[in-house]
Amino acid sequence: MDRDTEQLNLLAIFHYVVAGLAALFSFFPLLYTTIGVIFIFAARHVTAKPGEDLPPEFLGWIFAVLGSVLFLIAIVMAICILIAGRSLALRKRYSFVLVMACIECLFVPFGTILGVFTIVVLSRESVKALFSAAQTPD
Repeated sequence: MDRDTEQLNLLAIFHYVVAGLAALFSFFPLLYTTIGVIFIFAARHVTAKPGEDLPPEFLGWIFAVLGSVLFLIAIVMAICILIAGRSLALRKRYSFVLVMACIECLFVPFGTILGVFTIVVLSRESVKALFSAAQTPD
């Protein structure tokens, strides 16, 4: 196995690992959603003691919507990283993998390391040839 193929296979495996970590961490925004639902429930069903104020219902909606949106964005990102890893393994979707590598650089520290290494490997002409060879029918 030549060096480019070996590095692309390793990058694919590391993309799978980072996708799993991203999927795991994507569940943390659901804590905001839970807090928002608790605020909404408290505003609708709990009576305040004298001298206490309950959190307003709109604050609960802000937390719930924000947490849900962040969760969806994080899950979509994890799925895109997974697709990028599969694309690396199959030597397909060169542009998609390159764009995902650039986006991964925003996620410190693992995404940055993986993104930079992916960009370096993908910038080689021999790797571009591997991707274009996989695209052409035999």
